[in-house]
Amino acid sequence: MTPHEPHPGAGAERGIMVVVVGPSGAGKDTLMNLAARHFAGRADVHFTRRVITRHRDAGGEDHLSVSLQGFTAMEQSGSFAVWWEAHGLKYGIPAEVSVALSRGHVVVANGSRSALHRFQAAFPRLKVINVTARPEVLASRLEARGRETHEDIMARLARGPLTVRGDYDVTELDNSGSLEEAKQKMVAILDGLLAEVH
Repeated sequence: MTPHEPHPGAGAERGIMVVVVGPSGAGKDTLMNLAARHFAGRADVHFTRRVITRHRDAGGEDHLSVSLQGFTAMEQSGSFAVWWEAHGLKYGIPAEVSVALSRGHVVVANGSRSALHRFQAAFPRLKVINVTARPEVLASRLEARGRETHEDIMARLARGPLTVRGDYDVTELDNSGSLEEAKQKMVAILDGLLAEVH
């Protein structure tokens, strides 16, 4: 397989692959964790654990940490349905998601706007949830993390639009307000997709 090529057999699914994207500070990790708790115990909803070339204790999402060499070996052996590079790291979605999708289930993965074309090539039924927030809200959250200066944050927010570009089935989820409200929006979107596959 050439780099970034979809995993063989990935086109036979009846289920829906949901990719959650959004800028830093939008709260997509938090929302995904809350939604995963809401759907805990449901056999037809799966929240995928990504493989990342990042230290296990780096914070953020629960992921499988591997070395660059380990990631390359997994990629070459066909262990990923999709993989991509961003911010100096490599990210992979395990090929096992195809099993759940072939059963007509909903699979939710933390993705990247820059990698959506790879998801679209791998999964015939793709739903994108774009988690956003107003620029001033994003700036406030990023400043609270203390990882960047105010100037760096403003430059980051000015670099690109918060919308998804391309021909995708996208639902925008504004997380500028209360977390509970945003969680209910996320749950409602996933409930709607579950109704589609059943």
